[in-house]
Amino acid sequence: MSDAAVRPADLSDAAEIARIQRDTWHAAYEDLLGKNALAELDAADLAGTWTETIDYPGSQVYVATEGEFTVGFCVAGQAPDGEVAAADGSLPEDAETTGLVATLLVEPRWGRRGHAGRLLATAAAGLRADGATRGIAWVAQGDHASLGFYRRAGWNPDGTVRTLDTGDRMVREVRLTGTLDLALA
Repeated sequence: MSDAAVRPADLSDAAEIARIQRDTWHAAYEDLLGKNALAELDAADLAGTWTETIDYPGSQVYVATEGEFTVGFCVAGQAPDGEVAAADGSLPEDAETTGLVATLLVEPRWGRRGHAGRLLATAAAGLRADGATRGIAWVAQGDHASLGFYRRAGWNPDGTVRTLDTGDRMVREVRLTGTLDLALA
């Protein structure tokens, strides 16, 4: 394997992050999300959205690289109240110190090479540096690969679920929570 690394994204990474999102969703999530959601993704100005995300204060965006190739990305930051609240809307005592891993994607062709683990560990370190004491992530209940990945990292469902309407179907997501004390691999 070529040199693998994770680094903070810069504005020049926006188009490649958009390509990875588009390609990965088509390859891995068509059955889960449906064709309408993917058509909307294709029509969206993803590079513009990613430029705004990278530039947004408090947003931590990282890219995984292998050699000269960008192979994945992760977005993390302070968890908004709506993401960390219980089903009844109440906030846990640690709401202000809970970080959110909003997105973590590695292109399937680059999978099983440690990139996702490096992205999660780097995001966890960034969240800890910003004062977070634990992390959360939302994962589709039918995304067995991602659920398995987070479980291997020590993150587990906390009992909170939500349902998203993709336009084709309803997708049930489970909230996972876990430690931010992850070692870089």
